[in-house]
Amino acid sequence: MSRQAVITGIGVVAPGGIGREAFWSLLTAGRTATRRITLFDPSAFRSQIAAEVDFDPKAAGLSAQQIRRMDRAAQFATVCTREAVADSGLDLSGIEPDRVGVSIGSAVGCTMGLEEEYTVLADEGRRWLVDHTYGVPHLYGYMVPSTLAVEVAWEAGAEGPSALISTGCTSGLDAVGHGAVLIEEGSADVVIAGATDAPLSPITSACFDAIRATSPNNDDPEHASRPFDAKRDGFVLGEGSAVMVLEEAEAARRRGARVYARVAGFASRSNAFHMTGLKPDGREMAEAIRVALDQARLDPSDIDYINAHGSGTRQNDRHETAAFKRSLGQRAYEIPASSIKSMVGHSLGAIGSLEVAACALALERQVVPPTANLHNRDPECDLDYVPLTAREHEMDAVLSVGSGFGGFQSAMVLARPA
Repeated sequence: MSRQAVITGIGVVAPGGIGREAFWSLLTAGRTATRRITLFDPSAFRSQIAAEVDFDPKAAGLSAQQIRRMDRAAQFATVCTREAVADSGLDLSGIEPDRVGVSIGSAVGCTMGLEEEYTVLADEGRRWLVDHTYGVPHLYGYMVPSTLAVEVAWEAGAEGPSALISTGCTSGLDAVGHGAVLIEEGSADVVIAGATDAPLSPITSACFDAIRATSPNNDDPEHASRPFDAKRDGFVLGEGSAVMVLEEAEAARRRGARVYARVAGFASRSNAFHMTGLKPDGREMAEAIRVALDQARLDPSDIDYINAHGSGTRQNDRHETAAFKRSLGQRAYEIPASSIKSMVGHSLGAIGSLEVAACALALERQVVPPTANLHNRDPECDLDYVPLTAREHEMDAVLSVGSGFGGFQSAMVLARPA
């Protein structure tokens, strides 16, 4: 019998609440967690809004030494790992450490720690030649994104395969997909998989301002993230993390684990076209969807929900709408789809893992999260994008997709346990 990966534990740190239940409550209520940025003074920027996490590392259970050592993104991932492992019911001390792997995604690594330290070293930008003697002992760790995977491995006592996946905004999907492959090929029996990003800093705001990708709707931040809406004007930055425990399916069954979903199929493609541009026909995303369905041995008629990338830019929303039609045919018009970025913003590499968590919870609870703020549908986005209100819906298999700068296109199929 072939090996298969299943999700048995979920941990979430997200805008609007800490923990998977707070996350799910926000999504199903259709509430938004977007607001004016408070982590720094945003007044100099075109877009001054974001979906921030109200996060107190001490209250979340991190020690003083961990707080001093870790960047905010690493803190998120560590807290998520604890929740996911506890949720799974696994006693990791009873598993051979070299059979436990780690696969963590991140688009921008330890951005906040790096920017804060550069500000100190450069005397707030006044010195071109920085003074290294002001650097903290952990500065090197901030410069190396793999630090995030290291922290998760330390937390879990994992001595098996460990990787940091950085593929832009598909990092979270790709990290879970990589973790599933480690289990399928027999390299690990348990994988702690997910993603984390805490990119809310002046340098990030400046970068997205420069390409005018983020929404300038500063007067109404609650309604600024509007995927598939005719009046949308860019995405809203976010931050957060989701980490899942993946187990080999038969081992999970033997121990009587509660299984949220099985990872039935995963594929990734690249458009080899442009760093930020997308071809309007959605061909590469459609191909990733087709291959993921083939791996899952499912047809378009078997998909009951689509968790869209739904960033809230015209280019992306139209691109993936075309991809759904191209890959799913007439069935695309019948499947409810939605974008949780309308509520928790776009946390870059982390969002894919948050979307996988949302899909797993949707499968377990048979509820489709809505697309908040969708009042005036773009005529070119003419699918069932579940506006405003969550919907009870029978689901056996769901599709989650991601699209990232650099041309990355990923698709994952999750299914109810067999």
